[in-house]
Formats: sequence, C-alpha cells, structure tokens
Amino acid sequence: MLEGAKSMGAGAATIASAGAAVGIGNVLSSSIHSVARNPSLAKQLFGYAILGFALTEAIASFALMMAFLILSVFRSKADKAAIKAMLVNRVGDFGLAPGISGCFTLFQTVDFSTIFACASAPKNSWISCNMRLNAITLICILLLIGAVGKSAQIGSHTWSPDAMEGPTPVSALIHAATMVTAGVFMIARCSPLFEYPPTALIVITFAGAMTSFLAATTGILQNDLKRVIAYSTCSQLGYMIFACGISNYSVSVFHLMNHAFFKALLFLSAGSVIHAMSDEQDMRKMGGLASSFPFTYAMMLIGSLSLIGFPFLTGFYSKDVILELAYT
Repeated sequence: MLEGAKSMGAGAATIASAGAAVGIGNVLSSSIHSVARNPSLAKQLFGYAILGFALTEAIASFALMMAFLILSVFRSKADKAAIKAMLVNRVGDFGLAPGISGCFTLFQTVDFSTIFACASAPKNSWISCNMRLNAITLICILLLIGAVGKSAQIGSHTWSPDAMEGPTPVSALIHAATMVTAGVFMIARCSPLFEYPPTALIVITFAGAMTSFLAATTGILQNDLKRVIAYSTCSQLGYMIFACGISNYSVSVFHLMNHAFFKALLFLSAGSVIHAMSDEQDMRKMGGLASSFPFTYAMMLIGSLSLIGFPFLTGFYSKDVILELAYT
C-alpha cells in the first residue's frame, strides 16, 4: 500500500511538472515577444517582470517536483535560489520603473519613437541633490540599474549561479538566450536615448568590463560544473554590456545571438554529463569520459572553443569585433 502511494505521488509529481513546464514555456514565449516587439517602454517593463517570475516559477516547480519524488524531502537550496532570483530581479525593477516614470514625466509618452525624437531637443530640467544631473542622464542610469539586475552584472550577479539549482534544460533556455539577455537587449533597444548623456555610456562600459573580468576570475575557482558555466554567462554578458558602452550595439546583439547557441550547447552537454555521472556536479570527480561519451565530448568541445573565441567559430567573430572596436 505504501509502495502504491509512492507510485501515485511520483506520477502526480511528473504530471504536475509537465504541466508547469508547458505553462512556463508559454509565459516565456509571450514575455519575450513583449520585450522584443512592443514599441512601448512601459510594456517592456511588464515583459521584464514576467521573465523574472518565469525563472522563479521554474526553479520553484522543480523543487516541488523533487519534494514529491523523494517523499516530501524539501530542496531548501532550490527554494532559496528561487527567492533570491526573484528579490534581486525586483531590485533591478526598482531602477527600471522610476526610469520609465521619468521618461513619461519628461517626454509625456512611453513610446520609443517619440522619446527618441524628443531626446535630441535640449532639456532645461535639472535635478539637484548636492549635485547637478541632467534629467536624461538620470533616466539612463535608472534604466541601466534595471539592465544590471536582469543581466546579472556586477553587484547583482550572485543570483545567476545560485539559480543553477534548477533543471539543466531550464538553465539552457533562461540562462543562455532569454532572461539574462533581456537587459542587454533593453540597452540596445534604447540606444538612441543612451547616446545623449556621455556619463551613462561611461558607467555602462565600466560595469561591463568589471563584470566580464570578475565573473571569469570567479568561475575559475568553482568546482561545480553548472556554476562554472553560469559565471561564464555573467562574463559574456559583461562583454555585451561593454560593447553597448562603446556604442557598438549591433555587435553586442550579434554576440548575444552567438552566445545563445554555444552556451545552450554547453548547458545541455553539461546536463548529459551530470546525468551520466548519477547527478554528480563536482568536476574534480570527473575525467576520462571522452571515450564513454564521444558525442557529448565533441559537442562540449565545440561549445568551449566557440566560447573562448577559437578562429572560424561563431564566438570568434563577435568577440574579436568587440575587442577590435574597443581599441579603435
């Protein structure tokens, strides 16, 4: 009877997990469309918020499923990671929402085309808090805070490695191509606005460069396979933010697209290795797997070479252009 209850619990958890996965996929698709296609800055904020809640729901659903499958043994790490991801993303939204409100106050609209057309006109609005800040500069800094929180840049990057408690396919989707890149896309989408205040571009360049260096350095010290890839993602996002800071937005989006493919390949390959190693994620206990998993080895090698910018692979072309333009 107890075995029957266990089987029923596992079956219910599997069905619930599948339903949650389908629902999260639909929410992600609609929120990505909202961020990418809407001409309104306010609607983009809504899309940003939904992306954050989708990540939290993905990790929380995984924790709930595992709780059923292992007979109510709660995964506290996954629960804490979900809460941390939600809170850090809300901190970013506290910058994004005032930035959008500032746009509406200054331009009387949140439509992109109207804002960009009006931004070129001289503004006499100044805000004094023991210093003088141009209104557009302040708006851009607030929007940057939102991008920093969403794209796991320096100061708010810790939620991304902790979110690796979620299942690997979720990491491949959210941490390679969708949620974490939303901040980069927002800066590129608002590029005409960011071009007016030079102070904002300096801050963007500094934040991207520092994140790229510190995240890569921290990743070297990790032993968990998925956390290494997560810190690598933070570093590559720093590259993209840095490219935006030097006013090369198209190159930043180009690297964003390339990164989505080779980082998803790395995450899925890592998931294959972890599954084969009976859920072991410590790289110190791995080694000599190439002969046992030749296809996975080849895929991870291709993804790694593209990540480091090996010649004639996709990562080489985008990263090389970013470095070339940084020197010119």
